[in-house]
Amino acid sequence: MIINQAVLYTHLLDTMKNFYVNSLDFPLTAASPRSFSIKVGESELTFKESSLHTKPFYHFAFNIPANRFMEAKQWATQIVLLNTEEKKDEIYFEAFDAHSFYFEDPAHNIVEYISRHSDCPSSKDPFSSKSLLSIGEINLTTPHVHSVGTQLINSGITVRNNRLLNETFNFLGSGSAFFLVGTPKRRWFFSNRDSEVHPLMAKVNHSLTVALDEKGMLKITQE
Repeated sequence: MIINQAVLYTHLLDTMKNFYVNSLDFPLTAASPRSFSIKVGESELTFKESSLHTKPFYHFAFNIPANRFMEAKQWATQIVLLNTEEKKDEIYFEAFDAHSFYFEDPAHNIVEYISRHSDCPSSKDPFSSKSLLSIGEINLTTPHVHSVGTQLINSGITVRNNRLLNETFNFLGSGSAFFLVGTPKRRWFFSNRDSEVHPLMAKVNHSLTVALDEKGMLKITQE
């Protein structure tokens, strides 16, 4: 699966634009008074100003080259404070053969940089913001896990390793891109924040648009 674009919402539009463009040095691809977009390798990430008088936050992951994890971590620590879990600021996921580190942006999104050693290519270039490969994960937090998961499965996005759909938390996708479909009020790993339902949109595989509304209901359209 490929996540071509993700559209998220924020109550701190100008602050977020400054953070991603000026602090993290992401290439700016579009900007307007109520939104901005940045290039994340083969993907695009858009933040829109929230009109719901809420403070949305999400968990998402950026894929980085398979051989650049430590270099990426050293790069990030010059800019942000890494989150910790049990006094560790990185983790190896054996099931994914991947290393990750995490930090929070100004809107308290839990941002993950993940090096999937088996599914991401290596790079000969020194690490920078332009080294990022794509958006690798994004959460779909919903009280309707089974129905949302079933909709994705029926659209061809299956549970990782073809497992049965879990009622509380699932990875749906393949290769280096996944939707994390889970219930609200679950603590996000490497954070002290519990998951909340917030609207978002994602385009995947150049053909599907996946839109979650403020109640956690999903709409999928085929292009």
